[in-house]
Amino acid sequence: MAKIQCDVCFRHCRLEEGQTGFCRARSCRNGRIEAANYGRITSAALDPVEKKPLRRYKPGRKVLSIGSYGCNLRCPFCQNSDISWSDVVEFYSETPDSFEYISPERIAGTAAELVEQGNIGVAFTYNEPLTGYEYVRDTARLVKEIGLDNVLVTNGTASLEVFNEISPFIDAMNIDLKAFTDGFYRDLVKGDLNMVKDFIREAVKTCHVELTTLIIPGENDSEDEIRNLSGWIAGLEGKVPGNEIPLHITRFFPRFHMTDKAATPVETIYRLADAARENLKYVYEGNV
Repeated sequence: MAKIQCDVCFRHCRLEEGQTGFCRARSCRNGRIEAANYGRITSAALDPVEKKPLRRYKPGRKVLSIGSYGCNLRCPFCQNSDISWSDVVEFYSETPDSFEYISPERIAGTAAELVEQGNIGVAFTYNEPLTGYEYVRDTARLVKEIGLDNVLVTNGTASLEVFNEISPFIDAMNIDLKAFTDGFYRDLVKGDLNMVKDFIREAVKTCHVELTTLIIPGENDSEDEIRNLSGWIAGLEGKVPGNEIPLHITRFFPRFHMTDKAATPVETIYRLADAARENLKYVYEGNV
């Protein structure tokens, strides 16, 4: 049986008819790769913009935040494991049609109805939105047409072809830059640092971007790594100078498959934030 290749991320899953990829969100159907999670919304809330987190994009406003299921990383500390990767997601991927389909038109209409409550538009978040980038693209296009904004919260593990599909409609992104070593990405979260860096390089050219690094004790908490990470950000060329790209240095708490780790000491967050400020103008401590 012929296999069809998915090119959303570095994995390039090759799937036979009926098979689902590593992300548990993309499937081979009728001889083509499709987003099985298209329109299958598992989470929705009207959140403060700051919760994305975005600190320098329309502060004090709210955004209709929606998520589906599936993720192409395997972070053992995932805070949304029930919709990103877990046994529950196996169930989602096997029975997508059992969940209510919510069309892009309905999402855009709801976003418009919520404007009077301070809503600026739609945020694609909670799971990894780009496992179903087609839904992001189609919904975001409609949201832009009615004069509202689109926010993307992503791990940045997507090809530039996917980026080009969604970028014309995205106004702001928060992108996880989880660490700055290949080993962390390869061994701990099963990802690809170079793909994330490429995604960030393009994103800063097209929209407002803020980055988030979750600090995990013993994994990515050295001052040298944060100096390297923040120095790389400062060298980016985009809509603003690289040293004006905001970075969120965030505290880890034990969760999911990483309950044996202690929470990051508060003093570590402040120390690393100070190190990042050697290169960056806007550094924010999170979860402290």
